[in-house]
Amino acid sequence: MPRTIAASEMPSLAGQQLEPSQWLEITQERVSQFADATNDWQFIHVEPERAAKTPFGGPIAHGFLSLSLLSYLNEQSAVVPENLEMFVNYGSDKVRYLAPVRVGKRIRSQQKVLEVSEKRPGQWLLKTAVTVEIDGEETPALVAEILSMMIVGDA
Repeated sequence: MPRTIAASEMPSLAGQQLEPSQWLEITQERVSQFADATNDWQFIHVEPERAAKTPFGGPIAHGFLSLSLLSYLNEQSAVVPENLEMFVNYGSDKVRYLAPVRVGKRIRSQQKVLEVSEKRPGQWLLKTAVTVEIDGEETPALVAEILSMMIVGDA
């Protein structure tokens, strides 16, 4: 659940490590739905028997699926200004996929706020270092620098 602070306190978030998100299981159904949504039906994602014969040992999630889940995962531990109207994706500075997420594994996000700036009155840009951990594995699924714009309404 996001934590709310006064907008004037937003700059104090820089350098803070936020709480991790809850774990989320990556199911074959979710991977197959993502394949359908993106027209990416590569066998390593949607054909479990064939994928079992690869070095992955079974189907894996699309890298972009793991990345797209950041909106959901990161929101759980976000710190937002009072009177928040919108929280929108503003882009990414870096994204690196380090390990495959095997179907049946659980992932969660860890965030560290790198920078906070007020671009215009009531528009807060956050740059966050994000790591997507895989339950029981040392190497994370991905690391990224994510940009988010928080738009605050009138009190």
